[in-house]
Amino acid sequence: MLDIISYIIIGIGIIFMIFGLIGVYRFDNFYPRIIAGAKVDTVGVITVIVGVAIRHGISFFTAKVLLIMVIMLIISPLVTHIITRSAYVSGYPLDTKKKENE
Repeated sequence: MLDIISYIIIGIGIIFMIFGLIGVYRFDNFYPRIIAGAKVDTVGVITVIVGVAIRHGISFFTAKVLLIMVIMLIISPLVTHIITRSAYVSGYPLDTKKKENE
């Protein structure tokens, strides 16, 4: 039963990643693209990691995987914020369509 639940959770994570990938290609500006990429990175990968942890049960492997998940929960949003903030501070335009039409 736990195998089926873990496969469903992993499948949900993969579907979320696919929708996020489509969002990255669909958006036409840097800022919405990086937000979509950050959501895929944080939520999609963490959902897959939770599914893998459920699949393997309580073991040393699960502890390592959950440690990786905690590190990703902390680092991924910070890195996305740093990249977006540096683009904004360096003067990257919020709307690139205005610059192209002028």
